[in-house]
Amino acid sequence: MENNLSTYQAKKSRGEKIALFSILAIIAGVLLLVFSSPDLALEPFGLALLGIGFIGFLIGAVFYSAAVNKFKKEYLKEYFSSIIEQGEYYPKKGLAPNQVYQCGFLKRADRFKSFDYLSGIIDGVHFESSDCHLQEKRVRYTTVNGKRRRKVEYITYFKGRVFAFDFNKSIDHQLQVLEKFRPEDGQRYEKVDLESIDFNKKFNTYTTDPHTAFYVLTPHFMESLMSIEKNHPGRIGFSFMGPKMHFAINDGKGFFQVMPFRKIDERLVETFKEDIDKVYTLVDDLKLNKNIFKEEK
Repeated sequence: MENNLSTYQAKKSRGEKIALFSILAIIAGVLLLVFSSPDLALEPFGLALLGIGFIGFLIGAVFYSAAVNKFKKEYLKEYFSSIIEQGEYYPKKGLAPNQVYQCGFLKRADRFKSFDYLSGIIDGVHFESSDCHLQEKRVRYTTVNGKRRRKVEYITYFKGRVFAFDFNKSIDHQLQVLEKFRPEDGQRYEKVDLESIDFNKKFNTYTTDPHTAFYVLTPHFMESLMSIEKNHPGRIGFSFMGPKMHFAINDGKGFFQVMPFRKIDERLVETFKEDIDKVYTLVDDLKLNKNIFKEEK
């Protein structure tokens, strides 16, 4: 396994070195163009370095991207299938928009991107998940020299991971427990306060039926949600709709990121395993594998 990792790392390192030397060439080219004098006639050398630098950077980026993609498609895919029951991992695939918006508290994006799809069964609970990057289009108008100009920007409002778990009971009404999110699905919600003052300070609870909120959010369940919030920096949200529980964390990063100049080695794989362990902890904390809400027949 370590030999395989070193192969991926060697290819990734090659791309990083090419990109780094290319950046140095670009800097040298800029300096020659800025500080050269007519007597020295260094402009052609500066332009040549700029051209070589930009082309080299693109080549390095292609080498880097290819190495990371190969590592994910081959190594991580096999690794996740070995540690997760029925585990499936597709780095280029993600949850579909309707699956993401099904949580009820993420508004529809003008630009939608999802990737690093992971699914499987953890302690008897089936789940699907992927990283998501959601952006909103904003148009600004400015006046320059008496002319009105239109500028389009895309602002990121969610960058994190979305999970969908099979819940052990189909909830007849909608329930959302949100940290700095709000319902976005058009349902008529009522905001309710629960018995825990600390819980009410941390989360806003919205439901289409107050009895459902008090039925699902038992004192132990609220303690579990508070514990999860403490261990997951970033804004989080939970929703219970039908047979699904959705969990989203907006932390500005992804689960399985491979960063430039960080080695592909056992330590990196261990950090990914720690992320998977957090999902196990989530299932255990929320007792999703227990029929704690199942009505007696």
